[in-house]
Amino acid sequence: MTGDTGVWLYAVIAAADAASGFAGLTGVAGEPVRVVAAEPLAALVGSVPLAVFGAQPLSRNLEDLDWLAATARAHDAVVSAAVRRAAAAPLRLATVFLDDARVRELLRDRQADLEAALVLVSGRTEWGVKVYGDRAALTAAVAEARADATAPGAGAAYLARRRAQLSAQETVEADAARRAETIHTRLSRRAAAGRRQPTTDPALSGRSDWMVLNGTYLVDDDRADDFAATVDALSAEFPGIRLELTGPWPPYSFAGVDREAS
Repeated sequence: MTGDTGVWLYAVIAAADAASGFAGLTGVAGEPVRVVAAEPLAALVGSVPLAVFGAQPLSRNLEDLDWLAATARAHDAVVSAAVRRAAAAPLRLATVFLDDARVRELLRDRQADLEAALVLVSGRTEWGVKVYGDRAALTAAVAEARADATAPGAGAAYLARRRAQLSAQETVEADAARRAETIHTRLSRRAAAGRRQPTTDPALSGRSDWMVLNGTYLVDDDRADDFAATVDALSAEFPGIRLELTGPWPPYSFAGVDREAS
């Protein structure tokens, strides 16, 4: 590398898979994707101009939403191509090192973690499940269940329903949280791993829906249909709760290889 270029990281693979047809891929700067190896691992990287991708200009560019979207698409295209060819642990957007030597240092220093990550993601794909609550529908469902549980005589039925409704309105946040935890637990049982992510800010998503769970799940490829069926079943099981399945995605949430670039 020269002082004018840095090294953008896309993914880590086994060195034995480095000949799996990565030639022809181009990256975030239109650069050819290449391999930097430190046996038994290798990294898919690209040489990028520091005038655009160095620390200070990159910080400014990441605030440009159009630039960010285009760069994220280019990065993900390389990562997606990599995971189709071999087990690959993807790096998140904007991991830039000064030279190949620093990349090899990463591969050596984190060898055990990286090899474990490759074992974990092999033959598996990441799926996202977003869970949304409808406050009115959830309140009504909880109130109905509570009123039914008390089963008063006919004369007291109205008062029982009214008390249950008021109680449900006061506890709707906690009720939604309990349902979200149950859903996450059951989905995690159908996956090799599951993680709860921060819920999305409506100002960023452009949606006003009330998100109660933002989960990511690493699912065996041969069990993807079973996982999707579980999502559908959970949607039907909980009134006032809606599940949204997204994916398949590269296993960003489970690679565990991010480190501050240098």
